[in-house]
Amino acid sequence: MKDLLKKLNLLYKDESLYIQALTHASYAHENNLDNNQKLEFLGDAVIELLTSDYLYQKDLADEGELTKRRAQAVREEALVIYAEKIDLKTHLLLGRGEQIRGANEAMIADAFEALFGAVYMDLGYEEVKHLFKKIVVPYLNLVWGIKDYKSTLQEYIQSGDKRNISYHITKETGPSHDKKFVAEVRLDGNIILGTGSGKTKKEAEQNAANEALKKGNYDFKTII
Repeated sequence: MKDLLKKLNLLYKDESLYIQALTHASYAHENNLDNNQKLEFLGDAVIELLTSDYLYQKDLADEGELTKRRAQAVREEALVIYAEKIDLKTHLLLGRGEQIRGANEAMIADAFEALFGAVYMDLGYEEVKHLFKKIVVPYLNLVWGIKDYKSTLQEYIQSGDKRNISYHITKETGPSHDKKFVAEVRLDGNIILGTGSGKTKKEAEQNAANEALKKGNYDFKTII
């Protein structure tokens, strides 16, 4: 932990916050400790605010472009890229079973968000903003190139007959630390265009959108 904090050049006050940020539910359960879920919740909001502020200052064309860029910058795949740049995965505290399987992308992304929650709690907004500029901003061009199937499907459908799509989680299995979700993407709330599964709801929705895109060639006026 101290190696990571030194690498990030954080003059931390409460080391326990950072340990908690990297404590997965499986490890917490085995060792009767607090896990990183509350810090993840906070860090998610902090990263979204920092991203919004950064994009606002960039003065992009319109709200639609800002929203699209922000969604790309804070999605799971993007968080994993940022985390890889600081080798966060090697510092995660995992339960015995998870150590054998290895940390998946959802765990890494959650820990990255929790880290930002910890910095915010420990050092405040200006310091977490400085960290954002250091370990997120340099890689934004990379993550903006990630394929966002949900956005692509939305644009495809709205270019047709202006109909609506929505995502629904239809199945959830597994223990709290190793969930699996199944999602459907539906046209006008009831016509299933695609299904997908994943370790997170976001991943399942992206895979559902990808399946819908692979089918392609919809004539929305004839779909009732």
